[in-house]
Amino acid sequence: MRASFRMIAGCGAFVALAAAGGAAAQNGGTAAQTQYLAANCANCHGTDGRSAGGIPGLAGLSPDYFIMQMKAFKENARPATIMHQLAKGYSDEQIAALAVHFSRLPAR
Repeated sequence: MRASFRMIAGCGAFVALAAAGGAAAQNGGTAAQTQYLAANCANCHGTDGRSAGGIPGLAGLSPDYFIMQMKAFKENARPATIMHQLAKGYSDEQIAALAVHFSRLPAR
């Protein structure tokens, strides 16, 4: 029960951060705003998008692939536990900015 509460609380905090960052990065935003949005991904996907395992890393992904996957999550076309809800919180411009951001980071 405690683990479930922590997960729900963590997800709630993520959504609040994403919403706050969303207003600032409405049109893709500046590099700093995009880094702010990308920091939210670190909770599951690791620092700078380099996962420690279990969850896919984001660093080094092609922008097209990243955008395609996020679109699939938004449309409930790709199976996931929480990414459906999270992806719906980002605009297309924010997703494109995140795609470019993670594509520029070395995978490892």
